[in-house]
Amino acid sequence: MTLQKIISGGQTGVDRAALDACLELNFPCGGWCTAGRSAEDGPISLRYPLVELQSPYYDDRTRRNIIESDATLIISKGKLSGGTLLTANFTRHIGKPVFIFELSPFFIDNTFDNLCDFMETYQVSTLNIAGPRASQWDKAYESAYHIVKLLIKHVRQ
Repeated sequence: MTLQKIISGGQTGVDRAALDACLELNFPCGGWCTAGRSAEDGPISLRYPLVELQSPYYDDRTRRNIIESDATLIISKGKLSGGTLLTANFTRHIGKPVFIFELSPFFIDNTFDNLCDFMETYQVSTLNIAGPRASQWDKAYESAYHIVKLLIKHVRQ
């Protein structure tokens, strides 16, 4: 696998979990965030290596992370909505690969194998990770954290 870096926008939930997993495992990470480093829980901590855009709009941050990556991984449960749906739509609109990791207790192993195949097929070097914020899905952080740690460990094998 060619994965070299993981990026996200730093929002609570999936974004933050991806960055925390990278930081814990010393895996390169970063991404773009809004002006003022805004998130639903206040300013994003400086411990996250994010670059601030001049724009305060989440949509602009989302688009920049998609454009700067080779592919996007969306980790979700249930129907996509809000910023997660915007991410999926914009990624498809500009013709970038997107993998939607639909969380289910019955299919996580199969889905993880499919994710690894996706990463190989598209030779993903920089992966954008997105999904619901913490207020939209109470298991967003722990689910994404587990998946990203598995992915990093798989890359290092």
